[in-house]
Amino acid sequence: MRLGMVIDLKRCIGCYGCQLSCKAENGTPPGVFFARVLKQVSGKYPTVQNTFLPVLCNHCDDPPCVEVCPTGAAFVWEEDGIVDVDHDKCVGCRTCMLACPYSQRFFNDETRPYFGEGGATPFETARASHHQTGVILKCNLCRDRVRDGGKPACVENCPTVARIFGDFDDPNSEVSHLIKERGGFPLRPEKGTKPRVYYLPA
Repeated sequence: MRLGMVIDLKRCIGCYGCQLSCKAENGTPPGVFFARVLKQVSGKYPTVQNTFLPVLCNHCDDPPCVEVCPTGAAFVWEEDGIVDVDHDKCVGCRTCMLACPYSQRFFNDETRPYFGEGGATPFETARASHHQTGVILKCNLCRDRVRDGGKPACVENCPTVARIFGDFDDPNSEVSHLIKERGGFPLRPEKGTKPRVYYLPA
């Protein structure tokens, strides 16, 4: 089994629901977004067009971040192919950040509440306090939710159903059908990482 995601660019409306739900689910520190929505404005008035590109860790089949990690902290789960980080092994050298062609790894350098001197909110205390400092943080496709039979938070909370989650190894899965039928494509295929996040053209 190799879990991954297909994102339908025709359905994405740039609502940032995936970004917000991911942040709430993972309790990430200020400035850290495992799921991001990149926005580009093109054209001139009156034919201006907004283009949205949701991005996240691509959970590559050949992840350079794992290859360069000197301590073995970056690894791939054998049972589902999810790329993850063992924070007890991570020394915060940030080599994996340099190796990732998608800029989807984040260094948690310090504990800092959103409201500064006001201290941590109850939500931060409950959800963000478990993050170690001096280590790399990244998306793991909400692996705990998936193991319990659910889907990643960004998938379950997308109001336009632009994100489809499934098994890339199963030729009969929805993700496999969509990639084949609608010409799904990955980002930066020239890097040879064999990503498992594909996009359907708008």
